[in-house]
Amino acid sequence: MKTFEASRPSVAAMAVGVARAALEFARDYARDRVQFGRPIGQHQAIAFMLADMAASVDAARLLTWRAAWMARHQVPFGQAEGSMSKLVAGETAVRVTEQAIQILGGNGYTREYPVERWHRDAKIFTIFEGTSEIQRLVIGRAVTGLHVT
Repeated sequence: MKTFEASRPSVAAMAVGVARAALEFARDYARDRVQFGRPIGQHQAIAFMLADMAASVDAARLLTWRAAWMARHQVPFGQAEGSMSKLVAGETAVRVTEQAIQILGGNGYTREYPVERWHRDAKIFTIFEGTSEIQRLVIGRAVTGLHVT
């Protein structure tokens, strides 16, 4: 389990990379795509979605950096920091890529744009090296100090 915990920040880093790519692509698309005479990024709904995406990616990135620093410096994961980074980063990647598809509209589903592939790729981060549910179990045990089943 200690090996899994120490390797989870690496998985989280991959998930953050996918989420960040989707955010940046959607942001650029929202700046360039013009509808009704103005960029779609000027619409409040799109701007708010991008704001939420950016905040989520940054939070996942910071959790990942902390866990990676702890793993590198052999600081014990007393509160399941490795699992926290993987849980948040994996679920962020899924949510952010889904929102990127939403921003691109119909184009988001086509293979002409990379966000549909990133969305398919993101799901694996909530499955391998322990599902999101397992991460919650590990975190729950660390937080409560009880044997959660």
